[in-house]
Amino acid sequence: MTPQEERNEQLAQTIIKNLKRRHMDGFYCATAEEAVKKVSELIADGSSVTWGGTMTVRDMGIPQYLKDRGTLQLLDRDLAATPEETQAIYLKAFSSDVYLSSANAISEDGVIVNIDGNGNRVAAITWGPKKVIFIVGMNKVAQNVEAALARARSTAAPINAARFDIKTPCKTDGVCHNCNSPQSICNYVHFLRNSPQGRHVVVLVGENLGY
Repeated sequence: MTPQEERNEQLAQTIIKNLKRRHMDGFYCATAEEAVKKVSELIADGSSVTWGGTMTVRDMGIPQYLKDRGTLQLLDRDLAATPEETQAIYLKAFSSDVYLSSANAISEDGVIVNIDGNGNRVAAITWGPKKVIFIVGMNKVAQNVEAALARARSTAAPINAARFDIKTPCKTDGVCHNCNSPQSICNYVHFLRNSPQGRHVVVLVGENLGY
């Protein structure tokens, strides 16, 4: 085990203890491959499953892995042929059994931070699906909530603005301007600090994943 791997595992165990205090279960997987299997284990046969606009879930190949199981009902907005079909999947997400998401950042004491342009992702995280599973690379760990928010605004947002090719100041220079652009993807800022119904599960992964 390298020093980086050792540090990731130690830090992950600290975060998992803090998540437990916030009524969330946490798991640590050293690799993305292990994490894909863990996520699948957390989903019961027959479940309806969907996800937000997370590159982590897509890059890890989780949708295809779950499809290959053949025992799940997947609501995949990437397969929608029209905006109306996409909207229908957004709405069905609230009644799904499992909602998969990543996070823009997580603090060492277990607060999960996300920012959203449309609000569908943070809305589903907050209310609706029976279970929400976060898959979070250790590159997204921040020392505290303030640092987590800074990471979400200054690292994740400019990269996502470039990914969507939208016209925001951060798309131009990579710097958060705290803008009110019509195309802003920082319209909804979400802090998950407790899971009173125990709906939320976090799978930490010892690799750099997503933005």
